[in-house]
Amino acid sequence: MAVILDGKALAKTIRQQVAAEAAALPRRPGLAVILVGEDPASQLYVRNKEKDCQQCNIQSFEHKLPADTTEETLLTLIAQLNNDPAVDGILVQLPVPPHIHEKRILRAICPDKDADAFHPENVGEMVTGNPVVWPCTPFGVMELLRAYHIPVAGKHCVVLGRSNIVGKPMALLLLRDNGTVTVCHSGTGDLAAETRRADILVSAVGKVGLVSADMVKEGAAVIDVAMNRGPDGNFCGDVDFAAVKQKAGWITPVPGGVGPMTRAILMRNVLAASKARQRLKK
Repeated sequence: MAVILDGKALAKTIRQQVAAEAAALPRRPGLAVILVGEDPASQLYVRNKEKDCQQCNIQSFEHKLPADTTEETLLTLIAQLNNDPAVDGILVQLPVPPHIHEKRILRAICPDKDADAFHPENVGEMVTGNPVVWPCTPFGVMELLRAYHIPVAGKHCVVLGRSNIVGKPMALLLLRDNGTVTVCHSGTGDLAAETRRADILVSAVGKVGLVSADMVKEGAAVIDVAMNRGPDGNFCGDVDFAAVKQKAGWITPVPGGVGPMTRAILMRNVLAASKARQRLKK
């Protein structure tokens, strides 16, 4: 029976640490969240982030815009927030409406205020150096592995999915900790053959039931990043949790695993950005 990786408990500890450090700063850190449209899932995420900010001594500046907001209007708002000294982090809730170019919006955010670490400059810093902010979901996974003393160095790590938000940065962070990494995607031939080799398996595809027990190595750490709606309407991941937990050594639940860690790392990113900016003013 697998050990359940409790992301909710670890995230609470991280929020408490952030709150204590934020309270000690001369100025409270600030996070600006921009929501364009009325997507229910996005609205829920924004409400949760506001709650996290309250718990972490971080000011929350919400900007809710209608779905027909023009790209020019959104870019103007981002420029204003880039120049606002009270704002240390800017987050544009994705997805944005189809008439808005996502890449153009993300590039408009000042790298020093890029709370999600999506800006190309911060991606480059992650690859080549030691960035101020980290991609929230992949770094949350790494923190879970560290908290439960799951070694990465020398292990075979398999990542399912190659998105810019999770798959690619996840592979880079595992490589950074000396894991041997395989990235699987829609062009992978024999997916099960690859996953059965994994000491650490991270799934970030968004497909219910993708990972079955016969695809998992005995004793592996199985990290389910996906958040899907199952046939019963409840949230679930890519992994057949009930079956795989009988075979894996460690496993994350959905919900309650990676999701809370993503939000906790966001809070830590805002704190780190604020510390860096406040040091520059001394």
